[in-house]
Amino acid sequence: MLSAKSVFQEILDDDESFRLFCSVAASGEAQGGWENGRIAALVPESLRDLAPKIARHGADEDKHGRIFNALLSKRDLEPMEVPREADYTMLLEARGIGLAHDKLRRDEPLTEHDIVIYLAHSRVTEQRASAQMVMLRRYFGDHPDLGRAVRMIAEDEDNHLAYCHEELLRLAAAGYGRTIQRALRETALVEMEVYRDVSLAVMAHMGHVLGWPKPKSALFAAGIHALHRYERLGGWRRMVSLRMPERRNALGGPAQSGSGAPEAPEAPEAPEFV
Repeated sequence: MLSAKSVFQEILDDDESFRLFCSVAASGEAQGGWENGRIAALVPESLRDLAPKIARHGADEDKHGRIFNALLSKRDLEPMEVPREADYTMLLEARGIGLAHDKLRRDEPLTEHDIVIYLAHSRVTEQRASAQMVMLRRYFGDHPDLGRAVRMIAEDEDNHLAYCHEELLRLAAAGYGRTIQRALRETALVEMEVYRDVSLAVMAHMGHVLGWPKPKSALFAAGIHALHRYERLGGWRRMVSLRMPERRNALGGPAQSGSGAPEAPEAPEAPEFV
């Protein structure tokens, strides 16, 4: 019987599919680390209190990239070039989601509006990342090789999502409510399309590597399209609602140090905002 766990197990058991999986993940995390690092350096003076949290976010993403590369190294595998059609972060940027890399490469301070856009983008993409890690933690949290890495990354993603909720609510209370609502909705609608396209591309590559028969590949594609339809019909709302998290000041401390190898791991009250 096909299940998410059996599919992931099949991917993990084959060197080439595992190499693709880790390479895609490491590339996205490294890109996120660079973006957050640049944003932290360019935060406007009026929001300088956010800079350490954004830097912590970037440091976590860098760590995740190192973790995925360490998992490859443990199996004597090298990272591979990520197919363009499977590059989630770059496809989002190409669709105008988040802050343009051209802007981040300049040494010019960002605006408060830029930070709102950054946080809205992060809130949507971190929801996706958190959901994926919940699934991986459920299936592989006790895996002898992957378990510690999965648990560490899942904990970080939960912190990132809590941070986005809290800071967006703080900015909404400061008068950015309408801008935040609009940015969240626009980001979510595009992200759903990009996620669908990337999922189809990754599964196509996996199917080729693993020699899946056409009916099996067609079944996976149908499932991806079904998820997209569900999100279009209303599932997207989970990606744009805001509620004060139980974890307050989730990124207020220093980033955890370490090599990234799998062996290594107060804001004001606000009402729910949709």
